[in-house]
Amino acid sequence: MAEHVESKNTVISEKLSADSISKTNGFLKSIGVFNFDFPDQYETKDSFSELTRGFLKVQHIHPGKISCIISVKPPILNVYGSLHGGAVGAVAERVAIACARTIVGKDKELFLGELSISYLSGTTQNAEVIVNASIVRSGRNLTVVAMDFRLKDSEKLSYISRATFYHMPVASL
Repeated sequence: MAEHVESKNTVISEKLSADSISKTNGFLKSIGVFNFDFPDQYETKDSFSELTRGFLKVQHIHPGKISCIISVKPPILNVYGSLHGGAVGAVAERVAIACARTIVGKDKELFLGELSISYLSGTTQNAEVIVNASIVRSGRNLTVVAMDFRLKDSEKLSYISRATFYHMPVASL
């Protein structure tokens, strides 16, 4: 019997034919849905951040600015062999938080209110991408961080991102 995407919790419409279900399963399998072979430590809460952290190195940290390098390796590639959009998002969030923390004190908790990413061009395996983040605005209640992702060798712009964080007082117990 063919391997299917659905689990015991999956609801499949009775209006779909067996052929449609088979084609959908085939498509999902062809794009790598069944290629998840992560070690146990990555099957935990916030595991994708731990996974991407291994490919992210800090270059510079200054008040209101941070620069990092991503080494594009197979675990963070998509089916087309370029940096996965989810990895771009995870890195953008982590770098934006780090950048915001250069200005916002520990007495405030940061709540991500918005994260936008424009995917301009893909980055291939073994490429190095420089992520530059800077504070656009920081006030009493929110901080906005802008980021650009450029290929290290050519400085070609691959992705741009913008994150808005709301400041929340740290809850005392």
